[in-house]
Amino acid sequence: MIDSICMNSVLLASASEVFETMIFMDLEQCFDEQQNIAGDSLLSSITFKGDLNGCLTICCSTDCAKSIGINMLGMDPEEQISREGTYDALGEVANMVMGSVKTKIQQNTGNISVSIPVVISGREIVTRLSDGQAIKTIVKVLIDSKYIAEFCLLYKDNSL
Repeated sequence: MIDSICMNSVLLASASEVFETMIFMDLEQCFDEQQNIAGDSLLSSITFKGDLNGCLTICCSTDCAKSIGINMLGMDPEEQISREGTYDALGEVANMVMGSVKTKIQQNTGNISVSIPVVISGREIVTRLSDGQAIKTIVKVLIDSKYIAEFCLLYKDNSL
């Protein structure tokens, strides 16, 4: 049963692990309500189903996503990354963070199947499940002391 897990801690630990080992960028939780994602944004979403149904999203500015992609690919910071490369990188971040979350909660949940990630662009992007019964966990982070990003986990425990 998922009640015994603090999903906020799981989400932050999973994101930190991925950024430390695969993206090589510093990530720390941001508690400043005044700092928000500004300008054009990208949102990467990956859904899951099983004893838990829901989705994990990552939302950040386009500049942040480009920086993530450049770091993931080991590119020189002055190099340009394509739009497709940026989208692919952010999708892969969602995939890796969800994989880490799944590993951390697996003992307390049944089997969970994960979709492929989807990336969209826009402004003031909001995520929610349609039935209104989902639990929502949001972790705002500061990446490399420069970019604000939000990790969101929406889920519904179907085992109850």
